[in-house]
Amino acid sequence: MSADPRRQAPAPEAALDFPREWYEFFDPADPEHLISVDLTWMLSRWTCVFGTPACQGIIADRASDGCCTHGAYLTDDDDRERLAAGAAMLTADDWEFHAEGSADDPLGPGGYLEENEDLEGEPALKTRLHDGACIFLNRPGFPAGQGCSLHGMALRKGIEPLTVKPDVCWQLPMRREQDWVTRPDGSEILKTTLTEFDRRGWGEGGHDLDWYCSGSPDAHIGATQVFESYRPELVELVGEPAYEVIADVCRRRNGLGLLAVHPATAAATSRRDTDLKYEQM
Repeated sequence: MSADPRRQAPAPEAALDFPREWYEFFDPADPEHLISVDLTWMLSRWTCVFGTPACQGIIADRASDGCCTHGAYLTDDDDRERLAAGAAMLTADDWEFHAEGSADDPLGPGGYLEENEDLEGEPALKTRLHDGACIFLNRPGFPAGQGCSLHGMALRKGIEPLTVKPDVCWQLPMRREQDWVTRPDGSEILKTTLTEFDRRGWGEGGHDLDWYCSGSPDAHIGATQVFESYRPELVELVGEPAYEVIADVCRRRNGLGLLAVHPATAAATSRRDTDLKYEQM
């Protein structure tokens, strides 16, 4: 796969360890549900740059794949059912490899799933690879457009992409962790943590990725902050009442000034300010 001459040289990624600012609150819809929010991530300017010269792809010689080179692992039966419903909506006009992946049996030789091992070495289902990347990935030059066929189809139909894509695809790079916590009085609460899914989220293999967007200043150029641009995903993860709390806190924190700005956003902002300065000279 030849390199795109328009692709820009990547800026250095931010270090993985840096100060973060957190806010904790109890879910208005459930007094036994504690939510911890990474404000540094929510108020960052990260945005998906897939399909632009800024996206380097996670594999150096497959930049046009973006983050779709390895396929997507499914999390549970609900995830599999959601993907099945989405795949059934695709036509040959939407999906470049419709003929290769739309067999009646999704796990059969002409299907879109394959059995593999997950990050912990356990048996798992994932989207099948075809020509070196996820079978749902439309390659450059396809008439319906480059990128995830499920995502593109959803946008054309006016539905949220998260309703047809695997969990890992629509959540990234948002990370949700859930744990039952025992308090000093013996009572238990569910604690949900919302933060950045950085390289470490992929285990040891995450350090081997050639490029990763969440820490790259090249991807911290969003017109809106993450808490706004990821509203549908956050509502799906924690519910509407909790999202409204997050949004209100983020707006108030913007007014006060964030103590721990994401270093990739800071680098992108500094670069933009420098460019503007030279343009005005």
